[in-house]
Amino acid sequence: MIDIQQLRHEYNQGYRDFSGISLHNIDLKQSHLSGVNFSQCDLSGADLSGADLSRSDLISANLTDADLTKVDLSGSKLMGANFIGADLSEASLVGANLSQADLRMANLEGADLRGTNLSGVIVSGANFSNANLTAACLDETELDEADHDGANLCHLRTPVVNGANNKTHRWVSWGAH
Repeated sequence: MIDIQQLRHEYNQGYRDFSGISLHNIDLKQSHLSGVNFSQCDLSGADLSGADLSRSDLISANLTDADLTKVDLSGSKLMGANFIGADLSEASLVGANLSQADLRMANLEGADLRGTNLSGVIVSGANFSNANLTAACLDETELDEADHDGANLCHLRTPVVNGANNKTHRWVSWGAH
């Protein structure tokens, strides 16, 4: 396990690859860690509120019960990450790739998910209230299992499968904006 001072020192020295380490319950709120590699890290219970993690790699990271309020994860790779019970309210996830992520019971109220890849995401019990899902891709995602009251679903892309072989689709946009 690495402590916060060592992590910040190494980051400031240009080191970005912290993959696979345990950062359980670490306090990184308001940290500027753009472009960091936290893939396969244990960030469960971490406080990342207000942090800049834009263009970062968190593939298969464990963010269970993490505080990610107002975090900037725009352009980040979050494929297969575990966000069960995490608070992502008012987070910026613009253009991020969350394919195959687990968002069960996560709070994404007011989050900005414009152009985000949410393909195959598990959203059971997640809160997308007042989130902006404009032009998000939800291929193989069951959004009806989540609360999305007041969410902006304009130009949301979901596939409509044609034929018995399920191989041909056309994209449908929700909303008229």
